[in-house]
Amino acid sequence: MSVRLQPGDPAPAFTLPDADGRPVSLADHAGRKVIVYFYPAALTPGCTKQACDFTDNLELLAGAGYDVIGVSPDKPEKLAKFREREDLRVTLVSDPDKAVLTAYGAFGEKKLYGKTVTGVIRSTVIVDADGKVERALYNVKATGHVAKLIKDLAL
Repeated sequence: MSVRLQPGDPAPAFTLPDADGRPVSLADHAGRKVIVYFYPAALTPGCTKQACDFTDNLELLAGAGYDVIGVSPDKPEKLAKFREREDLRVTLVSDPDKAVLTAYGAFGEKKLYGKTVTGVIRSTVIVDADGKVERALYNVKATGHVAKLIKDLAL
């Protein structure tokens, strides 16, 4: 079972390529809160709904001091296609070797249709302005998750 982050833990540092192949680091966002969300695959119905929900609420989140980074094992080319097809404005980064997914506890055993499989665990980690985990949410639902997050953060 993968290690799950807890509030107060230092958020694992990362630098991953975005949809254009440019490096994005957690350190680039120092001094701001960051919502790092992990999703299984671009261009799938649930992941599309979730990415669109984050895009639709980006101004509200940014206005409250939050940046949003979506992480998946997809290659940058697929992320670019996803961004263009769905008109996404959130930063999407590629973690094909799953090192960051694993470091954040977002890759491991999960239940899928009653079977135990190994894969991406849909998760959201909120990192505070000091680089510490504020909240770590695992096995979140694709639909309604962003609305619940906004409610829980009292935004």
